[in-house]
Amino acid sequence: MTRRRDRHDRGLRGPLARPNPHTEWVADPPRRISRNEFFSAAVSQSLTSVSLTCPQALDGIRLGVEDVPFLHNDWRADEVPLAAAVERSEDAPAQLVVYRRPLEHRATSRQGLRELVHRTIVEQLAALTGLTVETIDPAVAEDD
Repeated sequence: MTRRRDRHDRGLRGPLARPNPHTEWVADPPRRISRNEFFSAAVSQSLTSVSLTCPQALDGIRLGVEDVPFLHNDWRADEVPLAAAVERSEDAPAQLVVYRRPLEHRATSRQGLRELVHRTIVEQLAALTGLTVETIDPAVAEDD
């Protein structure tokens, strides 16, 4: 049995497990999901939670996810928005845009990112619909 080494800290060379001698299947260890996949899952979980507690908060609202906001000249560099809420007009429905990179930058852990995404979505929905944060999600209101 040859021993494989980790050259220059580039990771293991070769498979992590030998094939099963009975089936010849190679074990495929689970991989950690990427930051982008985790963020999408956090947004999806938040919307599911809101749809269970207050489904009318999502009526007629389109949700979008952008990596970074487009900063206008009148915004200061130390005030980067986490999300944007655009009210309904005659031509378009109401829109809620969540910005991934500013939210990731402010969170200290993945659990913190999940909570920050949910809180941001609930607060923006409250601003768009006129409902209170307590109505949309009582758990967010209790944290304040």
